Amino acid sequence: MDHVITFQPAGKIIKVRQGTNVLNAARKAGVYIPTRCEGKANCLMCKIKISEQYESALSSISDVEKRKLGASINEGIRLSCQTIILDDVEVTIPEDPLKAAIRKQLEAARNQEHDELW
Repeated sequence: MDHVITFQPAGKIIKVRQGTNVLNAARKAGVYIPTRCEGKANCLMCKIKISEQYESALSSISDVEKRKLGASINEGIRLSCQTIILDDVEVTIPEDPLKAAIRKQLEAARNQEHDELW
């Protein structure tokens, strides 16, 4: 059975077979999720965010995820390599903290330039 997965903030939508993990679905959709361990839950780079309404559309949180992610699980954070798609779902790929800081600096600089023009 196929299920629809939507990747935010990219807005990419793809159909995948039930039982596919989110990391492989992202690769199939051309959505980048960073990883170094190739899906072995060692690097903790492939974090995704799941809203409460979609928790039942995914596999239960594994013991590995519980150990690795700790309290961040309560915030809807999962490892895409360990999260299996069971139904239609929407996942959010958090922005890399370094990229977020750079983006914020660039936006502040643009806003300052814009203010100086007026």
